Amino acid sequence: MIELTQISKTYRMGNIRVPALRDVSLKIGQGEFIIIRGASGSGKSTLLHVLGLLDKTDTGTFHFMGRDVNRLDDCELALLRSETVGFVFQQFHLLPRMSAIDNVALPLVYRRRADRVADPRQLLEQMGLGRRLNHRPNELSGGQQQRVAIARALVNRPSILMADEPTGNLDSASGREILTFFQKLNAEGITVVVVSHEADIEQYARRVIHIQDGYIRSDEMRATMVAAGGIAWDSGLKLSRADDLNVLGSRRQPPGRAEKFLKHLSQAGRSLSGNKMRTGLSALGIVIGVAAVMVMLALGASARSSVTRQFSALGSNRLVVRPDAQNIGGVRQQMGAVSRLTMKQVEQIRERVLQAKVVVPEVRGRGQIVWGSGNANTEVVGTTPGYIDIYAAQPAHGRFFTEEENRSRARVALLGLTVARSLFGKQNPVGEMVKINRVMFQVIGILPAKGATGPRDEDDLVVIPIQTAMRRLMGREYFDCISVSASDSESVGQVQESILKLTRGWPRLPGATGAGYRIDNLASIQAAFSAVARTLALLLASVATISLVVGGIGIMNIMLVSVAERTGEIGLRKAIGATHADIMAQFLIESAVLCMAGGVFGILLGAGATLVLSHLAGWKLGISIWSILLGCGSSAVIGICFGLWPARQAARLNPIDALRHE
Repeated sequence: MIELTQISKTYRMGNIRVPALRDVSLKIGQGEFIIIRGASGSGKSTLLHVLGLLDKTDTGTFHFMGRDVNRLDDCELALLRSETVGFVFQQFHLLPRMSAIDNVALPLVYRRRADRVADPRQLLEQMGLGRRLNHRPNELSGGQQQRVAIARALVNRPSILMADEPTGNLDSASGREILTFFQKLNAEGITVVVVSHEADIEQYARRVIHIQDGYIRSDEMRATMVAAGGIAWDSGLKLSRADDLNVLGSRRQPPGRAEKFLKHLSQAGRSLSGNKMRTGLSALGIVIGVAAVMVMLALGASARSSVTRQFSALGSNRLVVRPDAQNIGGVRQQMGAVSRLTMKQVEQIRERVLQAKVVVPEVRGRGQIVWGSGNANTEVVGTTPGYIDIYAAQPAHGRFFTEEENRSRARVALLGLTVARSLFGKQNPVGEMVKINRVMFQVIGILPAKGATGPRDEDDLVVIPIQTAMRRLMGREYFDCISVSASDSESVGQVQESILKLTRGWPRLPGATGAGYRIDNLASIQAAFSAVARTLALLLASVATISLVVGGIGIMNIMLVSVAERTGEIGLRKAIGATHADIMAQFLIESAVLCMAGGVFGILLGAGATLVLSHLAGWKLGISIWSILLGCGSSAVIGICFGLWPARQAARLNPIDALRHE
């Protein structure tokens, strides 16, 4: 079953080399009961760890059940331990956060193949712990903890049971019970190897090996003085028949990925809940980071929405054609003094620019508007009914003037919200008569609120028919500008190019140099402002991301502390069959769960902060699904990325070094 040939093992303590085993050769057959005795420091525990595949030799050959152990990698060794070896440690190594039955069932998580295993509940019941299934180790006596450890070693039905000082922490009665139980297991065909420094336990074994200073000094076969049935458990444990352990066994499939993930998830929950204060403080950085990301995204979206809304108020997909200043005889003339805009140009644009949806001429000037004892100086805009479509100016109250009223030079006016409030307060002005530059006008409507664009108040204006403005109020013969709305945002550039070609044929004075006309593209200005808003949003999100990274560093730090605190647990998991991947998965899941929990609370905090800011500041802030998904995703990524290094540190631990860690 086991064959060692000239093996040696040396430990290093700084610059000092400490030989633990020296040229040890040993054969162990199936079904033997062996006790390895020796003083402290003699190398007996090291020999047991080598036999149990927990430690590797420096020299010599080692065959375990026909396989050359020196040629096996860590994963293959873990699989071999899981399938064939059961360990009973002197310090028990029970996980304090788990109940007795969960401790016993732990090796089943790491099984790799379908085979017969013992049922943890029935195993504990037969050991007299049926009423202690859900008790934690600190609620059990030393003897009861040892029974749980033995049940854990037997749950995978190993071929060989190895015990390191199994009676060292027990009273004499409990020690006799443990050794008697080992005899019964040996009678069932299980190979038992016990390491101890006590002389009186030799009577329980058929073979006793004495080791001193790393050498095997004697290897004796002897008759067993204590019969297997001499002592029974107080609970009435009975394993006298060869098929008793088979009764406990049932064939089980190895856990699938989903089942193993759920097991790891459950254990992560236990681990994190074991220190609630530390877990909460560790997750706080993620909570703040995710909340900050959500608020910053809401602010950025609000800024972009505000830019879009304000430019929509100025006119959707709007181009403005204006006369440009020109030079005559080297003298730069006043804008509009050389180039003129008339109805002829308006008609040309309407007829020749097919993508032009609406074409509206405009004249603008200042006027004094009077009603009763109130008066205000405001901007007067003369235009046509198409103004509604370009500026989204459907009246909030009343109506817009008609084309007939424009042709007949009707004295009708629509007031901006600022002018209406200045003159009429809360009174509805529709139907009232006002004077604009001493000319009587009837108020027929109130324009919708537009807000402010920089220092300019878009609601401080009065709109009247363009013919009325030119003939009755301002005495103009030419338009100040022509506003053109493209059919869609994609065609704005094409419309601009088509109008530019038209302007080249428009009349201008002889000797004038320069383009004569210019076209202002508000869509490009809007795009520039939108780009600024996006840049601001990215800047805010970057600041929030920094807080997430800082939170992730805190998570990594606390996971490294957790690895240091749970080194013994890691060694135990490896001893019962956990591979590098299993350990990494365990700690990665813990890190991800911690960050995801922080992400959930961060989303709630961010949503609350967004609503409070929206209410107190009057901003239109919204919570998007995108920001929620980003919060969840970023917290999960932070958990995985910053948990990877601690998980690797845990997975790379040598099982025997981890078990020895204090």
